[in-house]
Amino acid sequence: MLEGIEFLNKELFWFMMLLPVAILWYVFKYKKQTAELKISSLKGFKISNSWLPKIKHFLFVLRLLALALLITALARPRTVDVSTKTKTTKGIDIVMAIDVSASMLAKDLAPNRLEALKDVASEFIKGRPNDRIGLVEYAGESYTKTPITSDKAIVLRSLKDIKYNTIIEGGTAIGMGLATSVNRLKDSKAKSKVIILLTDGVNNSGFIDPKIASELAVEYGIKTYTIGIGTNGMALSPINILPNGNFQYARVPVEIDEDLLKEIASVTGGKYFRATNNKKLAEIYDEINKLEKTDIEEFKFYNYEEKYRPLVLLAGLLLLIELLGRITIFRSFI
Repeated sequence: MLEGIEFLNKELFWFMMLLPVAILWYVFKYKKQTAELKISSLKGFKISNSWLPKIKHFLFVLRLLALALLITALARPRTVDVSTKTKTTKGIDIVMAIDVSASMLAKDLAPNRLEALKDVASEFIKGRPNDRIGLVEYAGESYTKTPITSDKAIVLRSLKDIKYNTIIEGGTAIGMGLATSVNRLKDSKAKSKVIILLTDGVNNSGFIDPKIASELAVEYGIKTYTIGIGTNGMALSPINILPNGNFQYARVPVEIDEDLLKEIASVTGGKYFRATNNKKLAEIYDEINKLEKTDIEEFKFYNYEEKYRPLVLLAGLLLLIELLGRITIFRSFI
């Protein structure tokens, strides 16, 4: 019954202690309130069985109830309806540049580098509900998979569809991937613009130098986090396509141009990471998630509805009933 009701002046409930005092006073004064006549015998008097004297205490009960209701009303019962509105005060636009060259099918991460990345990146995207995110694919050339958008369902669906294909020219064009990402963000009005560039190789394709792409990122105020993915030493990687269309795998050295990735991150104000296994890759995205926080401003609106009026009206009604009873039905007995 009282669910959702709060009392503004809870301290006034201490006045409820007056009720037991009033009861004691009523009991103590009861005999003095009734006229007494001592006689030796009731013989000769007609005995009345009227019920009125028996229920005259009901008037005092009405007064106590009215007093309790008034005290409760003074405590200001009310319900509170809280509505919340959030406002993103510092939006972040993020482009994830993903290497989709054949080497991303290497099995040093389970089940392979590309699928491991997709799993981790998916969780990262789900954890950024207030930011806009886009996807860029690159190998020997690059293109935009998804422009920056706040529709996470589209981004997640596009990420799931990313796979190695022979349509994109082979190789690893880090400069092209970075430049395409910069192009997607350069006109963004967001206060913070971020590129997460992942690769497992060295820059060996494309017509844009990675250093020039880095300078473009700096010019447009775009921070770049770079991730080198691949275990240390040798990795089971595709080296050839068999006649049946399947890849032939062999253990080959893992070559990542870490100096280049570190330089790109340093110049643009980002950070370089090395993911040698699935766990490390997940930890890297967690760290980036913590580094790039979106400021959220929350507004709460309180709608109060006062509940004391019905209590006051009911208390007044009880007092009116008591008064009418005293001047009419119980007038001869009280």
